[in-house]
Amino acid sequence: MPFSKENIRYTLNGILFVLLFAVSAIQIANFGWVKTLGLSPLIVGIIIGMVYANTLRDHFPKEWGAGILFSAKTILRTAIILYGFRVTFQQIASVGIQGLALSITMVTTTFLLGALIGQKILGLDRDTALLTASGSSVCGAAAVLATEPVLKAEPYKSTIAVSTVVLFGTTSMFLYPILFRTGILPVDQTTFGLFTGGTVHEVAQVVGAAAAVGSEATRIAVIVKMTRVMLLAPLLVVLGLILSSIAKNKGKKGASVKLVIPWFAVGFIAVSGLNSLDWIPAGIVEKINHVNTILLTMAMTALGMETNAGKFRQAGVKPFLLALSLFFWLLIGGYFITKIVVSMV
Repeated sequence: MPFSKENIRYTLNGILFVLLFAVSAIQIANFGWVKTLGLSPLIVGIIIGMVYANTLRDHFPKEWGAGILFSAKTILRTAIILYGFRVTFQQIASVGIQGLALSITMVTTTFLLGALIGQKILGLDRDTALLTASGSSVCGAAAVLATEPVLKAEPYKSTIAVSTVVLFGTTSMFLYPILFRTGILPVDQTTFGLFTGGTVHEVAQVVGAAAAVGSEATRIAVIVKMTRVMLLAPLLVVLGLILSSIAKNKGKKGASVKLVIPWFAVGFIAVSGLNSLDWIPAGIVEKINHVNTILLTMAMTALGMETNAGKFRQAGVKPFLLALSLFFWLLIGGYFITKIVVSMV
């Protein structure tokens, strides 16, 4: 047991060790050139975690592993619940039916395409395909982290999925403004905001892409993006129900199958609802979000610490081909869906 009298000291040392790395990642993410690249603390955390895993890990006590695993599992769930303080129902309402319709359409189609292409066409294992699909369809690294415990996936698969999100999300952040400025995307700021918020991976990448176009585009893009974030909870609940049903169908007749319901996703919605009531002072919410960033970065760093280069070689090029396919879907399919949504509403 990680917190037994014999092991608690080692577990706490492991947690503090991850925290030290996470704080370092947050500081690095604040460097000017890192901000320019749109790399959030979560991404920096997983990078330095992987550097540790592939260089220094054997030089530290193996007993600390329980604390690293605790950070990747339990702290992760807590962080996802607290992520609800970044979203309000009022934000969703402010973009009206356009933003909601676009968000639901893009999340649903991208996730289903990712599952289909990944497993049926590229022959990827279920977990890698669904983790990549989740990160592309909802909110990047945070979505991958939230989906991992529902699938009970191995940590290295989450790391692979996150790496693809970083690559193509960063590409989108630089590409979208260029397409707008050159007129290849013949849209106004409002439509560009809808398109960016509905298709770019990470929140930070959405802000980076939209801010390069204008304040109105940024405002709309962020709200639409947070609407996609809100859809993470129902996506995980539905995914849990589907996985439970599949497991039951594969099992023996009459066998009981435990229903997989990600309660942290329900907690995320509850916290979002609480945040929408505006009962908690803004200053306190800001502090909670700061703590949440630390917890998310700890979880991401811990995932990196559980990943070695051999796992990437084992995965091969297929996860990147899947992410590339979803990138083109978000870019091209997302553009036409945005135009249809704007014209219909």
